[in-house]
Amino acid sequence: MSTQIRAGPRAFSGPREVPCEDDQMAGEHRNFINGHWHRSANGETYEHRNPANLTHLTGVYQRSCAQDVSAAVDAATEAFEAWADLPCRRRGEYLRGALELMRQRIAPIAETITRENGKTLRESKAEIASAIGEMEFQIHHGLRLDGQTVPSSTSGVLAYQVRRPIGPVAVIAPWNFPFNVPSRKMTPALMAGNTCVLKPARLTPGTAEQFVKLFEDAGLPSGVVNLVTGPGGITGDALVTDPRIRAVTFTGSTEVGTAIHAKAAAGMKRTQLEMGGKNPLIVLEDADIDAAVEAATLAAFACAGQWCISTSRALVHKAVLDKFLAGMRQRIDRIVLGNGMDEETTMGPVCGEAQLASVLAGIEKAKADGANLLTGGSRALGSRLEKGCFVEPTAFVDVEPGMSVAQEELFGPVLAVMTVDDFENAIDIANGVRYGLGSSIFTRDLARALEFVRRTDVGLTHVNMHTAYKEPQLSFGGVKASGYGIPEAGKTGIEFFTEHKTIYIKGQ
Repeated sequence: MSTQIRAGPRAFSGPREVPCEDDQMAGEHRNFINGHWHRSANGETYEHRNPANLTHLTGVYQRSCAQDVSAAVDAATEAFEAWADLPCRRRGEYLRGALELMRQRIAPIAETITRENGKTLRESKAEIASAIGEMEFQIHHGLRLDGQTVPSSTSGVLAYQVRRPIGPVAVIAPWNFPFNVPSRKMTPALMAGNTCVLKPARLTPGTAEQFVKLFEDAGLPSGVVNLVTGPGGITGDALVTDPRIRAVTFTGSTEVGTAIHAKAAAGMKRTQLEMGGKNPLIVLEDADIDAAVEAATLAAFACAGQWCISTSRALVHKAVLDKFLAGMRQRIDRIVLGNGMDEETTMGPVCGEAQLASVLAGIEKAKADGANLLTGGSRALGSRLEKGCFVEPTAFVDVEPGMSVAQEELFGPVLAVMTVDDFENAIDIANGVRYGLGSSIFTRDLARALEFVRRTDVGLTHVNMHTAYKEPQLSFGGVKASGYGIPEAGKTGIEFFTEHKTIYIKGQ
């Protein structure tokens, strides 16, 4: 069976979302299965509303059931052999078509991300730029799907190893980076010859639709990429437990990731889990305080603090604490809350009512534990904010290592500032959490910087940089409760989606 490549990507007909006002229904959106857009088998739908203004309906999406998931896996299974048999260069041609469309559609995709997630347009465009970088790297790396040839210990025997795709895979994406993460996961999966079923977060289905539309319009064969929307407890479970799915790649909370791993293990599926973080930024007495303040503020409050790699703990040497706090207060005061579609906005809402309630509960727990507010600490209200899910940028001081705000991921615009006596004290506190995703240190002392790099118990670390910095050519993932399996991105991205076959050949 062979598959023909089309002449090129189809012209873009515009975003599928309908701009909406109060009480005006947006269009109904469907699942993408086997090259066509389908309603759910159960006929159920759900509404999505803009977190910046909950009276604005952004769309109606399929509340899919197990039957829809099974149909998507049917399509991915049927398409797998022909897709895997294509030379990787031909697969790359399809993906380059999708990449070109991505570059053309930055504006409408960014608007969709902002309407669904709440982040500013500037942040949404930065997410797309990152996705472009991820896809570019993985396409080129996928063209070098190399194996290994080694000398045999037996005369006349040729011994070598090749990589091959593993089959249909499930991609379970988060709502905080709903465009970048699918790009980072699905590009290496597809380049390696696998087929995909994408299950987006319930809060960002329209962004996933925009992503899948790139592949549809680039002419990918039917069934290679499929999309099913709906609640994770139904669609996610059906995907993870389907015996035809050979691997599950997931980004989200540690609790959900742990449950996915247990269910996948029962079916002998490999899992790749990128989960929570409680990332420290250490500021030593010799640090550039202005640079440290800027880095901590950026990584703590960009995207309303809703990134797994954000700075949620600032561990500041007692000798420079007052200067750091003064700079932090001034920098936070310059943050402008508002709808991400407005140019003057520098921080948008958190992503929905449930997230709003969770973050506010975490803030109240910190107060009850005895942490003191430097600034913020409440739901943000006002004429431009009262209908949305806005939280004031919040910083606590006098935080002790055992407090919940110092231990648990709040996933919102909340920074815990902790005082440290010296370098050893900072290392102990930084490592004293169950998470191990990212970290950073600000210092002019090269010896201490290198010791920090060696001893920090994370998968991603930085010196004199904010905790969220990453590049597509290097792996991304955590240790401890922050990650499991082969890390994402970089050269390891494609490793997860391939298996080794060893071959011995002897002539007659």
